[in-house]
Amino acid sequence: MSKAMKLGAGSIAVGLVVLGLKLLAWVMTGSVALLSDALESTVNVVTAVAALVAIHYASQPADANHPYGHHKAELFSAILEGVMIIVAALLIMKQAYEGLMAPRVLEAPIAGILVNAGASVLNGIWCWVLIHQGRKHRSPALVADGKHLLSDVVSSVVVALGVLLALETGWTWADPALAGLVALNILWSGWKVMRQSLSGLLDESLSEEVLAEVRRVIGLEAVGAVEAHDLRTRAAGPATFIEFHLVVKGEMTVIEAHEMCDRVEAALKALIEGCVITIHVEPEHKAKHSGIVVL
Repeated sequence: MSKAMKLGAGSIAVGLVVLGLKLLAWVMTGSVALLSDALESTVNVVTAVAALVAIHYASQPADANHPYGHHKAELFSAILEGVMIIVAALLIMKQAYEGLMAPRVLEAPIAGILVNAGASVLNGIWCWVLIHQGRKHRSPALVADGKHLLSDVVSSVVVALGVLLALETGWTWADPALAGLVALNILWSGWKVMRQSLSGLLDESLSEEVLAEVRRVIGLEAVGAVEAHDLRTRAAGPATFIEFHLVVKGEMTVIEAHEMCDRVEAALKALIEGCVITIHVEPEHKAKHSGIVVL
């Protein structure tokens, strides 16, 4: 089992434990805000399962029907997670509205907050692991899962403050009002997850910082070429695709041009692990006198 798969399975286990703790906190207090927190954790479990399935599918090798691989499966998972986050936010808003219409006195709030705090600490540790490891292994599904959990941690802190405020002041409306704020925060989190995933599905280019490094490497390693132009890049989950035209002198042999391409490819793969490179070699009269200057 790959590292990403193990992390995906770990997310399901952590999500179930956190969900159990938050449901216990809600039962202990009757807090609408704590119920909203538990509802979000239900979504965490569902999306963790979806992420695990997507990671498994994305890891499958290229085949006749998918010659570029299955990497984008993780992006679909991240979009599903964004949708589920938004659904959770709408459910929480419903609970908050009902709580405002019929406020209730909280029971055993301190004990419930402590139980909820334990769940939040566990969530906080795991979200850091997911974001760190997701970026390391270039897994959009793990990063999206980690960012979702981070929004859950923020929500839990706000919920705890709301319950304490209601307890201290006797303002029964504060509890459902804070639940509504939690819902708004979750909505924003869901939108950000979806926006980032859509960028990947639409084949957005690499960042300007990475592109600058790619150009630098090509310029340094393609010694003997005339120029490189029409550079195009895209990322699909953990895979990165780079393609460009390399103009060489007319007297250069096929073997020499091939060795040059091998040298450039090796340098680019050292820069970006696992990248897929396509180089179109052209004769000197195809030069556009633009693009990447070869040193």
